[in-house]
Amino acid sequence: MNAQQALAFVEQHGVVLASAHGKVPTLTEAIAGAPIKGSWWGHPEGKRIFAVLSEVQGHGDILACRLLAGKLTLVHRRLWPAVAALAGELPAAAVARVRQLHTAGGKHVNDETPFPQWLPPDAALEAEAFDPVRARAALGL
Repeated sequence: MNAQQALAFVEQHGVVLASAHGKVPTLTEAIAGAPIKGSWWGHPEGKRIFAVLSEVQGHGDILACRLLAGKLTLVHRRLWPAVAALAGELPAAAVARVRQLHTAGGKHVNDETPFPQWLPPDAALEAEAFDPVRARAALGL
């Protein structure tokens, strides 16, 4: 699976886990094309998985946050109104945008933007009409 296919995967499912296992699909396994035992970093395709995952996480239509069980979750833009509709009920850390940055020294650090600073105005307007029950179902909560 390449980055374009991975983006289509996230769009199709709406909400996916980056690498953890849960009740929604896992993107790293979709990229690899099979279940991954242990860490995907040690997978023979680890570098390719990293490249595709990084491209998806950096795409403007993808929100990376810790929505599901505190695990890195990718939410397609079409469901951002659902996130916004439930933001008041969820821990602040669950709805903060997480961007993984790479330092000059090779470390990965997380840069977090709190809700609603990352939310575009159109998604905020749509959130007003989102029923909380429908929002929870759409997000897998």
